[in-house]
Amino acid sequence: METSSIELPGCEIEYIDLEDGILKIHFSRAYIVKTMTGSVERTRWWQAGDLIIGGARVEGEIPGGPLVSAGGDVGENVYTYRDMIPIPLESRGAVSCDLGFEGRDDRLVATGDSIRLELLDVPKYIAHLRPGQGG
Repeated sequence: METSSIELPGCEIEYIDLEDGILKIHFSRAYIVKTMTGSVERTRWWQAGDLIIGGARVEGEIPGGPLVSAGGDVGENVYTYRDMIPIPLESRGAVSCDLGFEGRDDRLVATGDSIRLELLDVPKYIAHLRPGQGG
């Protein structure tokens, strides 16, 4: 079995758009770490994709892109994912995101009633991460 998650710090965001209550955060490069069950070694990949929040309400102005994520929180009901997004992610209920960006003081703070992650194309391999190496 394999587990995968997006590591938010360093992810490249091409744009953020809010239209008709749908917030779309488009990652031109989302950095993914994959781990095989029972293995201490991991692999790093990148892939384009969208984090989509339905019924979205955004605090303040939406930051203009392109942006580089400095990390933050993604909330799904009772779970808060700090600096990461699990793969897969699709849920209804109380959802949120609070993201910061490198070199900027503004943040993206939003709530909504559904959240999903849609990855596009196929993941591209970057590196093999051995124990003791950073993610």
